[in-house]
Amino acid sequence: MNVDATGIPALDVALVWGGAVTILAGVGTVVWRAVRGMVRLAGRVDDFMDDWAGEPPRAGVPGRPGVMERVSAIEERLQRVEDELYPNSGGSLRDAVDQANERLARLCPELEDCGPAPTPSDPPPDSPPAAP
Repeated sequence: MNVDATGIPALDVALVWGGAVTILAGVGTVVWRAVRGMVRLAGRVDDFMDDWAGEPPRAGVPGRPGVMERVSAIEERLQRVEDELYPNSGGSLRDAVDQANERLARLCPELEDCGPAPTPSDPPPDSPPAAP
């Protein structure tokens, strides 16, 4: 491609330098945006790694446990809850429920002896009757 000169040497030089500056500005903008994106990504990765590994306490700021420590604590709490769901030597919630059911069965061995079960629509026995 052959580009003819304008015939004015100063204008030709200005056009060449203007084109060069425009190309350099475009390349610089692309490089700047790429570097800025990489810096932001590096900051997010750094934040993620701090959250994952945890942070030790420092002056005026309490420490934070890492993800694995927190998962371990959650598993321990869940295990304590599960221990309450199964009978053991009498100390679990399940043992207390079984003991209450056993006592209730001794108080009322036959369902007919205990009377009819109240329905949810029945008022409590010590409340005044509802006005018509």
